[in-house]
Amino acid sequence: MDHQPTDPTLPDQPGFRLARGVARMLRSLDHAAICEFVPVRGLRLDVISISPAGEIWIVECKSSRADFTSDRKWQSYLEWSDRFFWAVDCDFPDTLLPEDTGLIRADAYGAEILRDAPLTKMAGARRTRLTRDIARIAAIRLQALTDPGAAQPG
Repeated sequence: MDHQPTDPTLPDQPGFRLARGVARMLRSLDHAAICEFVPVRGLRLDVISISPAGEIWIVECKSSRADFTSDRKWQSYLEWSDRFFWAVDCDFPDTLLPEDTGLIRADAYGAEILRDAPLTKMAGARRTRLTRDIARIAAIRLQALTDPGAAQPG
């Protein structure tokens, strides 16, 4: 499904390729998305985004059946989002994925929502904290790109 195999910006790992395509699609929907986000110790989200309406979406990228079946934490992610999606490539067996979650078909260059995720609103206090944490991490990452020599805290 990848269109430009010689692309020097293309990540090596299949999950990162899916995350890149998902982030591109989310941006096209006017979401602010970041990859590899940790809402609390022990949980690492592949992609999290804030929609124009303020909804928090989580997208977990699964590159294979084994990747999905070995994931024991995904249900813990639900309390950190308003909508939860899986992103998989065209070869993934979709029937493995729970039907009460969203489904995105992706590759490294884009993605498409095949099944919308149900809306389950987070508590206000959690949303406030999560939005603040997303903003802080995004700002720190941006500064690291524009000023790689900036001092690290502590």
